[in-house]
Amino acid sequence: MATLFSGLWHLLGSWIDVQGFLVFLCALVLVKYVKDFPHKDLPPGPFPLPLLGNLCSIGLKNPIAGFRKLVETYGDVSLVDMGGVQCILLSGYRGFKEAFVEQAELFADRPNYPLNDKLCKGLGIISSSGPMWRHQRRFALSTLKYFGVGKKTLENSIQQESQWLCDALQTERGLPFNPHRIQTNAVANIICSLVFGHRFEYDDHHFHEMLKCSDEVFQLPATVWGRLYNQCPTLMQFLPGRHQSAFSNLTRIKQFIKQEVERHREDRNPSDPRDYIDCYLEEIEKCTDPSAGFTEENLLYCVVDLFGAGTETTANSLRWGVLFMANHPSVQEKVHAEIDRVIGHSRQPSMDDRAHLPYTYAVVHEVQRCGNIVPFTPPRVSNRDTTVAGCQVPKGMMVLPMLKPILYDANEYSHPEEFNPGHFLDEDGKFMKRENFIPFSIGKRACPGEQLARMELFLFFASLMQRFRFQAPDGQVLRMDGEVGITSGPKPFKICAIPRG
Repeated sequence: MATLFSGLWHLLGSWIDVQGFLVFLCALVLVKYVKDFPHKDLPPGPFPLPLLGNLCSIGLKNPIAGFRKLVETYGDVSLVDMGGVQCILLSGYRGFKEAFVEQAELFADRPNYPLNDKLCKGLGIISSSGPMWRHQRRFALSTLKYFGVGKKTLENSIQQESQWLCDALQTERGLPFNPHRIQTNAVANIICSLVFGHRFEYDDHHFHEMLKCSDEVFQLPATVWGRLYNQCPTLMQFLPGRHQSAFSNLTRIKQFIKQEVERHREDRNPSDPRDYIDCYLEEIEKCTDPSAGFTEENLLYCVVDLFGAGTETTANSLRWGVLFMANHPSVQEKVHAEIDRVIGHSRQPSMDDRAHLPYTYAVVHEVQRCGNIVPFTPPRVSNRDTTVAGCQVPKGMMVLPMLKPILYDANEYSHPEEFNPGHFLDEDGKFMKRENFIPFSIGKRACPGEQLARMELFLFFASLMQRFRFQAPDGQVLRMDGEVGITSGPKPFKICAIPRG
């Protein structure tokens, strides 16, 4: 009997020890939760749960819809807890302008977080901050301009690539096909001509694989795997998943670029640069300011940024464009009629035609608005305490700039949920600019390739509309579902490109 009581007492003591340990852990979590609870002067936001924050409110399946609901509920400046990391969710054109234009220097830097550090090491154009970012961005803008961005020479290159793209679609003979690969290759070739000094054939398997690798790396931060890595970087280093594939693909892309750099190093003429890489190698040799970051390693990351950001955004816009045309045949007919009347079929569209194609130009803008190709711009961080729209933004707090509510603002667009080119036309049918139409963001961190992207979108789209009518395959309905990512393109689909006359 004594032995029995002794055993029971031992079990009870063990249970009390376990219970006490669990209570202690819960108390620690509660203390940290109370300590981190949002200050009353911070922007409004949903009530965060311990450890999880507001991740349940945002959701994993469609986080863009979750974030948009937060904006609708709490306003253009709100506080959101991303699993223990408090962030400012910023939307609304006035908020963007106040933060990124009027206080541009305060919000020019990028925050540090595990996945960004793993992928970019604070290098490149997109993820760098401080003096390095200023030097790299200025250099990229001046170099792209030197090689034709905004000039007739680059327009001719885009027209030639448009011709090759249309010829490739012609070979499909009006049968259903997936436009992803051909359109991505066409857009990527424009960047390649500026960065590498040459283009690639559409059937180049190695080049196609590099584009797939680039897409996976570029989209990783918006996936569940990317978010898990930010929450548990040490653990995720050892677990299999999409993040490991993306890390491997980044290595492959850098090796691909490094081979191009070596070719340039062997046969470049410093007095006659051919492309971005030639100019960068020259800058490495002559720059004496270490803070500028002109190194061969940084060259690789800058090319990765130009390659990824300059390809997927425009390619996704074109995919949305043909999808919207197939699902809105009356709009497509008006585009065809306008192009036939202004240009005909004897020559290719040019930038000079843009002023005479107001409806077509409005359609391009509406595609960008409804497609919402970049739901979020890359995050910022405030470098000192400030306010936006009357709300406090503490120094060092991450800011998530969300574009979609701005492009779907009911105060600006009569039917924001509908595809309607009339949003960009006045009563006389002339093209009408809208101040809050900012798909490339605004301020010093606005997309450096905006001018190039606008030229590409217009020329590629007008060329496609001149030569083809797009429609759904027989018996099929084309869905307008978008994929969640850093850039938001339509989910894979097949379409028919019917030659026009």
